[in-house]
Amino acid sequence: MRLIHSADWQLGKPFGRFPQEVRTALGEARFDAIDRIGALAREREAAHVVVAGDVFDSTGPADREVVQAVTRMGRASCTWWLLPGNHDHARSDGLWSRVRRAAPGNVRVVDTPEPVEMEDGAWLLPAPLEHRRTREDPTSAFDGMATPDGALRIGLAHGSVVDFGARGEADNMIPPDRAQRSGLDYLALGDWHGLMPIGDRAAYSGTPEVDRFGRDEPGGVILADVRRGATPVIERVETGRYRWLERSWTLAGLDDFERDLRDLRASVDQASTLVRLVLSGTLSLADRVAVARTCSDDLSHALRWLDVDDNGLTAQPTEEDIAAIDIQGALATATLSLKARVDAGGADHSVAAAALERLYVEAIRATEVER
Repeated sequence: MRLIHSADWQLGKPFGRFPQEVRTALGEARFDAIDRIGALAREREAAHVVVAGDVFDSTGPADREVVQAVTRMGRASCTWWLLPGNHDHARSDGLWSRVRRAAPGNVRVVDTPEPVEMEDGAWLLPAPLEHRRTREDPTSAFDGMATPDGALRIGLAHGSVVDFGARGEADNMIPPDRAQRSGLDYLALGDWHGLMPIGDRAAYSGTPEVDRFGRDEPGGVILADVRRGATPVIERVETGRYRWLERSWTLAGLDDFERDLRDLRASVDQASTLVRLVLSGTLSLADRVAVARTCSDDLSHALRWLDVDDNGLTAQPTEEDIAAIDIQGALATATLSLKARVDAGGADHSVAAAALERLYVEAIRATEVER
């Protein structure tokens, strides 16, 4: 059997830290990923898509989110198998009853731990979560799930093979040898949002649309060729629209910033990229202001989102910087006092540097207005 393995769609995720236009774009991209997966299934002749939990971000998505999801799946030629995860765990007459009522015939909800025949000779063994957290192994029921002799056994589960949160005793723990223990030909896992093979017969597919910083790779799915008694052949296929990148640039001059900026722009589609940028180093006051202006007036508009942390970027004013401030009287005294504090590097260094930078910016702005 050739199938597509996906997980962790988290449809309806609010992305509350972003402005409305970014939240809307990121949310719609998650629904659009369904269309891309359906197109991939058609192109690569995969008759089934198994989704290993967290189809929705909560147990109470809006009606529009449910209808959008099942309508998009209904347009595809494949069969979709949806497993409740920890975000959208199964409850009596809850979310999954709503999904069933709205779903077309090619969308199947597997919310009970019972084997179901996918097609002749292939059986799906689901391990739906009934609670957000459990200390029990959600896949333990696999051992008692009988299937016909010679049939493919494909497990579908959502949980932690390792403690991703480093909390000590983790929730929804799955033994790393579950595929071997239960005679599975493939175990499709969800919960970890990146690709992670577990032995030779199990894997996390990751999310089809990345939703957080810390993973430079685009979202994707697994295309799996599964044969009875053989090691499955898996291929990661990119499906993500947006990339979430973290970059740290150490600058010794404006040339360093311009070089790193050129490299970034050449390597990404800026309109589909979110960047968390950490700047450090020491620049002249003029160069530091130029960097800040480029980030706020240019790069932030070119990218889908930009978050800049420049607390580690120190301004060391030069004589040319001071000369650029048309100072006299009390202003001259203040400027020279601030520069002395910056040069001394004492406890109030950062405050003095910020004040001097503000003074420099206002002086340059006044000069530009006069021109």
